[in-house]
Amino acid sequence: MRRGTQAGKGRENRQREPGLLAQLRRPPGGRDGRIMLLGQFLDRAGSGVWGASSVLYFTFVTGLDARKLGLLLGAAGVAGIVGSPLAGRLAARSPVRALLIGCHLLRLVTLGLMLVCTGFYVLLPVVAVTSLGDRAAKTLEMLFATRLAGERRTTYQALSRSSANAGYAFGAGIAAVGLAVGTHGAYRALILADALSFLVAAALVWRTREPRDPGRVTARSGGAATADRSPAPNPWRDRGYLRFVLLDIPMNLDDSILNVGLPLWLVNHTEAPRAIVPAFLVINTVLVVVLQIRVSARVGEPRQAASAVLVYGVTTLGCCTVLATATGGGAWSASIALLVSAALVTGAELMRSVSSWELAVSLAPREARAPYLGVAGMAQSIQKSAGPLLMTGAVLTAGPAGWLVLGVAVAGLSVVQRRGSLRRLDAVLPVAAPVGSRRTAPQL
Repeated sequence: MRRGTQAGKGRENRQREPGLLAQLRRPPGGRDGRIMLLGQFLDRAGSGVWGASSVLYFTFVTGLDARKLGLLLGAAGVAGIVGSPLAGRLAARSPVRALLIGCHLLRLVTLGLMLVCTGFYVLLPVVAVTSLGDRAAKTLEMLFATRLAGERRTTYQALSRSSANAGYAFGAGIAAVGLAVGTHGAYRALILADALSFLVAAALVWRTREPRDPGRVTARSGGAATADRSPAPNPWRDRGYLRFVLLDIPMNLDDSILNVGLPLWLVNHTEAPRAIVPAFLVINTVLVVVLQIRVSARVGEPRQAASAVLVYGVTTLGCCTVLATATGGGAWSASIALLVSAALVTGAELMRSVSSWELAVSLAPREARAPYLGVAGMAQSIQKSAGPLLMTGAVLTAGPAGWLVLGVAVAGLSVVQRRGSLRRLDAVLPVAAPVGSRRTAPQL
C-alpha cells in the first residue's frame, strides 16, 4: 500500500516536472544551487579546453615524446584515483565549501606552473596534482549538491549533467579556435583560459553558503539537537559498499566506449569516413542536454535507480552488438551503425548518471556520507585510467567478438549490481536507526 502510494506520487511529480530552462531558473537549493550550476558550467568549460588541447600542448609546446606523454597521463590517472577518497575524508572534518574553493585555487596554481615549466620531471608532479584536484573537486561538488538539494538530488544531478555537458562543448569550441591558430602563444592562451575558469568558479563558490550536513546532527528525545559523537562507519571496512563500488567501475565504461572505442573502431575496422567522428560528441551532448531531465524524473527513488542499472547493462549490450556488426558492410551501413551506437551509449550514460550517484548516496550511512562518497568516486577515476587500456588492449584487438564479450559482461554485472543494491536498500530504507544509537553499515 505504501509503495503504491509512493509510486502514484512519483508519477504525479513527473507530470508536473518543469522543463530544463525553468529548472535552471529555480533549481533545488535555490540561489546557492544556481550559483553552483554556473560554477560547474565554467569549470567544465575550462576542462573542455584542457581536454581538447592538453595532448597537443605537451607535444608541440613542451616537446614531450609519446613515451613521456604516456607516463604523464598515466601519473595523472593514478593521482585522480587518490583524489576522490582524499576529498571525502577531508570533507568529513572540514567545510565542503572551503575545500571546494581550495581545489579550484589549487588547479589555478598548477596550471600557472605549466605555463612556465617545460621539463618532464617538473611537469610530472604538476600534472598529477592537477588531476588530483580535479577529481577531488568533482567529489566535493557531489557532496555539496547532496546536502544542498536534499531529496531533490536526482533533479539537481540532471541539471548538473546538462550544464556540465554544455560547458564541455563550449570549452571544446574555444579550444578549436586556438588549435586552428596553432601558435605557441595560442596554446598558452588556452591553458590560461582554463586557469581563469577555475578562478571564476572559486569566486562563485565563495558566494554560496555552507550546506547543512544532516548526518552530523541527531535529535534528542526532548527535541533538542546535538552533535553525534559516536564513531561513524568506515567505508573501507564496509564490504557491501566496497562491492558496490567495485561493480560500479564497469558501469562507467560508456565513457571509454564513446571517447576511445568508437573513434578507433571506425578508423581501424570500418569503411566509415573519419569525418563523422565529431558527430559522436554532438549526438552525446545534444541527447544529454535534451533528455537528462526527463530521464532523471523517472528515476527519483533509490529502488528505481537500482532498476536503471539493469537498463544500463542492456543498453550497453545493444551498443556493443551494433558495433560488432559495423564491419560487415560498406561506408554507409558502417556510418549508420556507428551513429546508432553513439546514441545507444549515450542512453547508457543517461542511466548511469542518475543510478550511480543516487545509489552511492542511498547505500551510504547518512552520518558518514562524506567518506563513503569519496570512496564511491573512485569508480569513475579507475575507469578513466583502466577503460582506455581495456578498449585498446582487449576489446579492439579481439575484433567483433571483443565487443560482444564486453556487452555480455557488462549486462551480466548489471544484474549482479541491481540485486545487491536492492538487498542493501531493503535493509537500509524501511528501518530507521534508533535515536542516539550507533549505526553500523549493513553488509551485502
